[in-house]
Amino acid sequence: MTITYADDEVVSIKDLVTLYEAVGWLIYAADPDALARAVDRSSYVVTARNDGGELIGLARCLSDDVSVMYLQDVLVHPDLQRQGVGSYLAQVCLTHFAHVRQKVLLTDDDPALRLFSESLGYSNVAELVTSGLLAYVQISGVELR
Repeated sequence: MTITYADDEVVSIKDLVTLYEAVGWLIYAADPDALARAVDRSSYVVTARNDGGELIGLARCLSDDVSVMYLQDVLVHPDLQRQGVGSYLAQVCLTHFAHVRQKVLLTDDDPALRLFSESLGYSNVAELVTSGLLAYVQISGVELR
């Protein structure tokens, strides 16, 4: 299978919902218009499509293009996970924002996601010894304590 990557396409709502549902991100897929708005308003989006034109992967970033870049989503269809597609999408984003000082990623507490994040060069702030960094987050509708 040939995979085509692009960073200049407008992705249809149908394609977005199909991919987000496939990976189980149902809270995003439940409001297709909001999902489309979020992707459209992202600073940078890179996509992956198979030979048939199906959207099989997407990564998106938010950034001021100077001091911070937030890698918001890295999604790969479950049938193609662990084949390098997600790593490639994330690396394209990291390369695009290589000049930005801070690159932030929040992810679920899952061993596979931890390994994936670390393979991209990310560090868990809870384990940093010499930086003195703390990370804080607010997530609407989620009890964090």
